[in-house]
Amino acid sequence: MNLPSTTLTGPRLKLGRIFVTPAALTLLQSVEVSGFDLLLRHVRGDWGDISESDRQQNELSLTAGLRVLSSYTLPRAKKVWVITEWDRSSTTILLPDDY
Repeated sequence: MNLPSTTLTGPRLKLGRIFVTPAALTLLQSVEVSGFDLLLRHVRGDWGDISESDRQQNELSLTAGLRVLSSYTLPRAKKVWVITEWDRSSTTILLPDDY
């Protein structure tokens, strides 16, 4: 599992309403990872395991009002995504297969 950022920063975006898909909730519970911890990383700009071009896209999305996506690798090499919608009305924790 990738570790949280050691740099403490304030929130970089609004999350809106929070949703978790059933499959993501089951996975988080099975590997004992808190969805709240993932949301904290996401809101602080720790985008997790994404490419440099996706990191740059997220940085642009913060100011241009576009969707923001984070990807985190959990124990057992499972991935979970956190997506905040372009209008900041909602953020969803989901598995890539849920998308």
